[in-house]
Amino acid sequence: MTEHVTPAAPAPAPTGQGRKLVVLVFGLAAVVVGMLCAFAFPTIHSGPHDVPVGVTGPQNATAAVSKALAGDAWDVRVYSDEEALASAVKDRDVMGGIALSADGVTAYTATAAGPPAAAAITATATALAEQQQAEVKVADLKPFPADDPKGAGFSSAALPMVIGGMIPAVALTRLFPGHSGLRSRLAGGIAFAVVAGFAITALLQFGTGSLDGDYWITSLGLSLGMGALSLTLLGLEALIGMAGFGLGAVVVMFLGNPLSGLASGPHWLPGGWVTVGQLLPPGASGSLLRANAYFDGAGSGTAALTLGCWVAFGLALSLIADHRGRRASLAGEVAPAEQESRTEGTTAA
Repeated sequence: MTEHVTPAAPAPAPTGQGRKLVVLVFGLAAVVVGMLCAFAFPTIHSGPHDVPVGVTGPQNATAAVSKALAGDAWDVRVYSDEEALASAVKDRDVMGGIALSADGVTAYTATAAGPPAAAAITATATALAEQQQAEVKVADLKPFPADDPKGAGFSSAALPMVIGGMIPAVALTRLFPGHSGLRSRLAGGIAFAVVAGFAITALLQFGTGSLDGDYWITSLGLSLGMGALSLTLLGLEALIGMAGFGLGAVVVMFLGNPLSGLASGPHWLPGGWVTVGQLLPPGASGSLLRANAYFDGAGSGTAALTLGCWVAFGLALSLIADHRGRRASLAGEVAPAEQESRTEGTTAA
C-alpha cells in the first residue's frame, strides 16, 4: 500500500508586524553602532589637533621651535615678548605658550582651558629645556580653583547640562500635551532653564568650589545652554511629535555629549568632530561655561551666539507648530503632534 505524503504548507508571507519587527531590530542596531562610533572614534583619535600655542624669544630660537612643532598638532604663533604671550593665554587666543630666554625656558599654561593641552605644552617646554641644558619653569596663568584643582566638578557638569535640557522637555510634554499646552510648555522650559542654571552654578561655585567667576554671568550662560536644548526639543516635539523629540534626543546624547570636549577642551578632538561638537548645544554650553567661569568671559561670543541660534530655532519650530495648530482648529481638524498626544493619552487611560 502506497503511503500518502501530505505536501508541506508554504511558509506564511511576512505580516505587517513582522516587517515592523525587522525594521525595529536593524534600526536599533544601527543606533547602537552609531553611538559606539560617536563615543569611540573621538577617543581613539584624541590628541592635539591644531592647538594654538604661542612662542616668544630670540628670532632664531622661535624659528627653531616653530619648525619643530610644525604639523597638524600645533598652530604656532610668535609673540613679541612674554607679556604679550601671557595676555594671549589669558584672553584664550592660545592654549598656552613657551618663552625662550637666556635664563631658561618658561611654559605658560592655562589648565582651566584644557588639562591635556597644558600637560602637552609643559612636556614640550621640558624637552626643549633638556636639549639646551637649561632650567624650565611652569606658570599656570589660569588654573582650576584651589578647592577643585583637577576640575572634577567642571567636567561632571556635562551630563547634568544635557539631562537638564531633556527631562523638562519630556515632563512638560506629558503634563501639557497638544496645541493647547504649547505655550505652557515653552514657559515651563524657559523657567526651568533659569532656575536650574542658577541652582547648578550655585552648587558648583559655592558648594564644591569648582567654578571661579562672576556667579550671575556664569548662571545666565548655563541657563542659556539648558534653554537652548530644552526649547529645541520642545519645538521638534510640537512640530513633528515624539519622533522629532526622539531624533533630537539621539543627536544630543550620542553626538553632542561625547563631542562637547568639556573635560579635555575642544582642541583635543579631531578637526571634523570638534566642529560638529561646538555647533551642538552641549559643546557650545561647555565652552560658554568655561569662558565665564575661568576667563572672565573671554572667547564667549561664538558659544553664546551658537546657543542663541538654537533658542531661536526652537522658538521658530514652536511658532510654526502653533500656527499649524490654529489652522487645524479653525478647520475642525487635529494637528499631527496633538493627535499623537491624544492617542497616547487614550492608550494610557
